[in-house]
Amino acid sequence: MPRNPGCIAWMTGLALGVAVASAQAAEKKEVLEGAPARLLAAQCDGCHGFNGVSAGPSIPSIGGFSKDYMMEVMEGFREGDVPATLMDRIARGYTEEEIEKIAGYYAKQKWVPAKQPFDADLAGVGAKLHDKYCEKCHEEGGKKGDEDVPPLAGQWLPYLQYTMADYVSGRREMTKKMKKKVRKLMDAHGEKGLRAVLHFYASQQ
Repeated sequence: MPRNPGCIAWMTGLALGVAVASAQAAEKKEVLEGAPARLLAAQCDGCHGFNGVSAGPSIPSIGGFSKDYMMEVMEGFREGDVPATLMDRIARGYTEEEIEKIAGYYAKQKWVPAKQPFDADLAGVGAKLHDKYCEKCHEEGGKKGDEDVPPLAGQWLPYLQYTMADYVSGRREMTKKMKKKVRKLMDAHGEKGLRAVLHFYASQQ
């Protein structure tokens, strides 16, 4: 039987107080760590839309991009390896840590396909070409892929068109796998085949 019940009660209360304080500190830390990412991402809202859902056809939606892909592209902008009109200058204003936070934030957002016009006949042709040349990397009709592959299904068509123009012209470097597939597609079906695939992605709404 304890000699000092009051002491036991005091120690129990102290332990509970420490536990509550620890839980509150952990919660506060989580809030503090989460806030900078959203604040940094908020600077992107004006062009890429809230949570990365773009309302402008020439500006891509980025909510739902994988963290690895987002970081790779942002670092490419910053280093001048990815052609851009504004993003190369914007990216240079962020540190590596900030880019990682931004990428992590958008990776947690939901991918929202754009509602947009497309050529239904071309999209029908493009669906077959996608299955033959693109599905292995851009799975489920372009809805998903590996960590270094962005969603294409429902991305804005004008953005897809000028981005592919950069790739085909050599202004933006393709991976070896992508270059091989694009070359095969264009050798067999020409620019119209590539255009058909892009209209297929635009049709995925």
